Amino acid sequence: MIEVTNLTVKYKDFTAVDSISFEVKKGEIFGIIGPNGAGKTSTIECLEGLKKLSSGEVAVMGINPVNRRKLYEYIGVQLQEASFPDSIKVKELCKLFSSFYKNPADYNALLKRFDLSDKKNAYVKKLSGGQRQKISVVVALIANPQIIFLDELTTGLDPQARLDMWELIKSLRDEGRTILMTTHFMEEAEYLCDRVCLMVKSRIAAIGTVRELVEQAQLSQKISFMSKKASREALEGISGITHITENNGTFTLYGNGKNLERDVVVYITEHNIDFEDLSCTKPGLEDVFLKITGYRLGEAI
Repeated sequence: MIEVTNLTVKYKDFTAVDSISFEVKKGEIFGIIGPNGAGKTSTIECLEGLKKLSSGEVAVMGINPVNRRKLYEYIGVQLQEASFPDSIKVKELCKLFSSFYKNPADYNALLKRFDLSDKKNAYVKKLSGGQRQKISVVVALIANPQIIFLDELTTGLDPQARLDMWELIKSLRDEGRTILMTTHFMEEAEYLCDRVCLMVKSRIAAIGTVRELVEQAQLSQKISFMSKKASREALEGISGITHITENNGTFTLYGNGKNLERDVVVYITEHNIDFEDLSCTKPGLEDVFLKITGYRLGEAI
């Protein structure tokens, strides 16, 4: 659906995007993640036809984004900083966007889906932050697009509004739509994205599923429990465990394996080793980012 080859974007002497390549498959949520200033928005704006690339090639459904008239028959766009006139009503805004397309989607059905039917006659200035974000997605969907671009969709939303938006985005993917999104929230990317592209300082650091990235970074799971009878020697027979530490009766096991937690519980039970407060911590994107870059996301700005 989307092909990017050696994309470079420059602003005079500053390189915002430095020769990146990736592809997005049909029916997946593909996330470009990374800190502010990593080049995420510059990348997505090139795909939307809003920014000229300096070099490289991009194609969206085989279309060069320079041909925006043709491109916009197939895509919907939610901009990072979209703003609508305060004095326009929601239904007026939807009618305006409907007039841009030959076969627009039913905006009344979209407003109902996004729980905004009762706001149809409300002025934009009266909407909450979360409602405005929903409206920005509604107008993007009026095009009835095959590909949806979402740029930092949930920035500024409260936790509950963010969770609600996540479920809506998943439902769009379940309909068969392709979604390319940018975010600097690792938790959001882990929950939503089928694959992620991790960008740092204008370049791609890694691409893959969360599990693939964890494996590439060679990160271990951590299983901890308390025991009065266990010993490091007694636990060394557990398959997949690479390292064991003990501190005042608390044992921490490091290793990898699809069912590592289950294997640990089965082993210590079969060997009559008492245990309590067992917990398992699996590495995620934040850990991958730290391993690859040497610093945490908030420090990478």
